[in-house]
Amino acid sequence: MENLLGLLRIHVKRGVNLAIRDTSSSDPYIIFRSGKQKLKTRVIKHSINPEWNDELTLSVTDPNLTVKLTVYDKDLFSADDKMGEAEFGIAPYLEAIKLRHKLEGGLPNGTIIMKVQPTRQNCLSEESHIVLNQGKLVQNMFLRLQHVECGEVELQLEWIEVPGPKGI
Repeated sequence: MENLLGLLRIHVKRGVNLAIRDTSSSDPYIIFRSGKQKLKTRVIKHSINPEWNDELTLSVTDPNLTVKLTVYDKDLFSADDKMGEAEFGIAPYLEAIKLRHKLEGGLPNGTIIMKVQPTRQNCLSEESHIVLNQGKLVQNMFLRLQHVECGEVELQLEWIEVPGPKGI
């Protein structure tokens, strides 16, 4: 793949207080889109607080990448219902990776490299920390779903270096 910077592993942890789209619950799944890439979690039946623990991987060619996610309710006999959407940029995460390379060595496990504040331009529902964890940088985030009455999704990002490409 041309201009590959690396891979972004998205650990889709869970949904919290998602909207009810069936009689008393929902059967949620998430579709992630970025550029021409499209990834999907598995469906969790009968839950508004699903635990996915799915890992999805995106190829990153643009440091200004935005990832859009849409939560759906799986229906058997009609079109799937939308349960909200959110998006996040990876620029702050890539900035933290560059900063870590400058600080290489000697940082203890659990060191917070950067904090990302919720703003009107992102869907964060609370402050997000980019942390050194067992030699890797991870970013944990809670995203507030938009265009819906309620719901949040918890994710964890992890950067995967790819041998050969120019990197970030």
